[in-house]
Amino acid sequence: MKALFQLTIAAAACGAISAAAAAPAIPAYVSAAVAGASRPADDVKRDGDRKPAEVIAFSGMKPGWTVADYIPGTGYYDRIFAGVVGPKGRVYAFYPSEITNFRKDVQLPPNGTTPWLGAPNVTALVAPANDFAAPAPLDLVWISDNYHDLHDPFFAPADLARINAAVFKALKPGGIYLVVDHRADAGSGLRDTNTLHRIDEAAVKSEVEAAGFQLIAESDVLKNPADTHQLKIFDPAIRSHTDQFVLKFRKPKA
Repeated sequence: MKALFQLTIAAAACGAISAAAAAPAIPAYVSAAVAGASRPADDVKRDGDRKPAEVIAFSGMKPGWTVADYIPGTGYYDRIFAGVVGPKGRVYAFYPSEITNFRKDVQLPPNGTTPWLGAPNVTALVAPANDFAAPAPLDLVWISDNYHDLHDPFFAPADLARINAAVFKALKPGGIYLVVDHRADAGSGLRDTNTLHRIDEAAVKSEVEAAGFQLIAESDVLKNPADTHQLKIFDPAIRSHTDQFVLKFRKPKA
């Protein structure tokens, strides 16, 4: 919590977070989406490390929701989201256009298209990182393992203050902002974002709360005490097994 919060407010918030942090039961619609037959085999192989059912259940995503995935990569999560929200829901896969500046091997899907077979309720959105928006009010915005990248020179001129404000604007009152990322040393702030590709979770909390969000829960489902936070996330000794935090923020209802 920010140091500016009064002790009584911080104590109340910490109590609420602790109560909400218990691992929730995995709803049948989440389990069914993870078990979906149309998911690529390479995605399924990653489930043991990424624990998608547990993280999605923690987010509270439900059938009929409208959600956005900020930097969806190859669509690992979006294919699952498509099954969770179902035919009455919608998934927006948001690709910052700056990606093509540093990934010449990547071709972004055309804006407004359906990028993956078997997921007709997923729509690609392409725009500058700072101009995040969706065609409809959102129930949830998800960003997984990429929040730290938006601080780095290769994503310039991305500005997290503007991005978080845009996420806040795009969400419905009461909407959820879920941030998953690789944990850096406590107190390190933004020191390791462009070297080890990690970020201090306290820095994320401070930035997101500054946009008006409330931190309502944290999950240890991706925690790995064996990770010393000293290796780059791509190091073979730790790749796919990094210590990660999961933060659940909410846009106030009023």
